Amino acid sequence: MAPDLESGFEPAALLDRITTATERLITTTDGLSDDDMRSPSLLPGWSRGHVLTHLARNAEGGTRLLNWARTGEPAQEYPSLTARAAQIEAGADRSTTELIADVRASADQFATEYSLMPAEAWRHTVQWTAGQRHPAARIADARLCEVLVHHVDLQVGFTPDDWPTDFVTYELDVVTTALNRREESPPMRLHATNTDVRYDISAGNDTPLIRGRQASLLAWLMGRSAGTDLTLDNGKILPTPPFLY
Repeated sequence: MAPDLESGFEPAALLDRITTATERLITTTDGLSDDDMRSPSLLPGWSRGHVLTHLARNAEGGTRLLNWARTGEPAQEYPSLTARAAQIEAGADRSTTELIADVRASADQFATEYSLMPAEAWRHTVQWTAGQRHPAARIADARLCEVLVHHVDLQVGFTPDDWPTDFVTYELDVVTTALNRREESPPMRLHATNTDVRYDISAGNDTPLIRGRQASLLAWLMGRSAGTDLTLDNGKILPTPPFLY
């Protein structure tokens, strides 16, 4: 799942997965009414229209980063985080037809630029708006995550149980690693009951153990679930993980 440039990174196969995930998202939202697009998503303060606009602008940002990696000409993912927020707000109240057309057109542009990438370009380092610098291969992995996670945010019947198993396994590693680096993360010990894999986040010997399926743990850690299907030792209350994305 991770874009490992030394072994197993297959750009064409990953693009197929991104395209399939995008088409499924479009299929489940295309029949919504304009009023449905104003309904809240799982993200605080965002409607479905906000989420779809964000996905379109994210595809455009990814396209610019791919072009940077391919041509060597620096390009901004977004002009700034403030500009990113303004773009999303400006597009959120459009009709269903306009929103879906925007998602599709921007995804097609992303796929076109992606397909132009020579093998060596995936190693070129680019910079995201918040300052992170990574090899361009991260663009592919990040886009798949955006589509799959925000599909859940739309609340159209696509749930964390619909996430591909390898995506859940990889993303749970990413999220627990990120939380371990955050000083505000509460101590947690996690046990994925369907894989018997355990994860520690700032944990000590007396840290309660939280149990659940991998997808349930990931959804809760990412703020996409209240964790009602998780169990905790000694009847204690689930902690609140800090928001990641």
